[in-house]
Amino acid sequence: MSYTFTSESVSSGHPDKIADIISDAVATYLIDKNPSHRAAVETLVTTNMVVLAGEYKSDKFDKKRIEQIVRDVVYEIGYEQDGFHWRNLKVYNELHGQSADIALGTDDFGAGDQGLMFGYACTETDTYMPLAISLSKKIIESVSAYSKYGPDIKSQVSVDYAETGKPLRVSKVVCSAQHTAKQDIEIVRTNIKELIKKCLGDWVDNQTEYLINPTGQFIIGGPDGDAGVTGRKIIVDTYGGFAPHGGGAFSGKDPTKVDRSAAYMARWLAKNVVADDMADWCQIQLSYAIGVKEPTSIYVDSNGHNRSIQKFIENNIDLTPLGIIRRFDMYNFHEYSKNCVYGHFGDKDVPWERIGW
Repeated sequence: MSYTFTSESVSSGHPDKIADIISDAVATYLIDKNPSHRAAVETLVTTNMVVLAGEYKSDKFDKKRIEQIVRDVVYEIGYEQDGFHWRNLKVYNELHGQSADIALGTDDFGAGDQGLMFGYACTETDTYMPLAISLSKKIIESVSAYSKYGPDIKSQVSVDYAETGKPLRVSKVVCSAQHTAKQDIEIVRTNIKELIKKCLGDWVDNQTEYLINPTGQFIIGGPDGDAGVTGRKIIVDTYGGFAPHGGGAFSGKDPTKVDRSAAYMARWLAKNVVADDMADWCQIQLSYAIGVKEPTSIYVDSNGHNRSIQKFIENNIDLTPLGIIRRFDMYNFHEYSKNCVYGHFGDKDVPWERIGW
């Protein structure tokens, strides 16, 4: 049976993604490449306001420095609007020390929480990512680079599949880009449509439908138009809904938090399974219990030999939080805030995207 599958992506100026970037920037500061440090930072952004909450274990807690990090992030994204301006916004820092009960399990590198994480890879693209999320990201990158529009941009791509599961074409594209009151909406729509056609190439055809700024004008955007919260774009961050997500967000968390580190490991495992020709597609689930080092379960689903793949992983790969941290050098990785834009997987120069066992 043929079908259509849709995924979306967002820019760095989308309210939820601003929150992710701030959380990662603050967490990076608190962690400071120190394996004994911990962070779980949550951010809320709204009209000229940023609120930080969560916990940390660090000797680098400086409220003035953290406030400056927040302002620097907003400045770099490009927000100098009346409703959200890096200079004028208020920063409320409600971060507090890590619970001693949690520390009991994580000081010795047990899992920072219970939970389940999924990794996925397939041969639809050269990055081993599903096509719809890959094309959605390309649109965001293209429109953002055009620089004539505001920071808040969203895209959505619908891909038609044959009965065999082969992607055939893009049937529908949605894109909304923030603009100024002086810009004519029809010119905005025409320009964005041309950018989309150029970056999607042969995937679009004369029958592809374009919905660009479908409500009309999009002048009030960013946190002034809609509040943003850390972790609300977890599907954008991963596989666009083409594979499951365990539910936990990545941003703002130190590597002992398996929501982040084990999800990266699951992606690395699935990608290497496919790259090693063990399967054309692979989905891997890992689960953990707080304070426990070894995963509580491993599940493999693919069009290959699932049992042999699982045995290979169990016999050759260290899946403890410390093992994952060491494999990806996660305490020395200092670009979390940069790499949470356009998702955490795919066309990225990060350790968990590298091929090779």
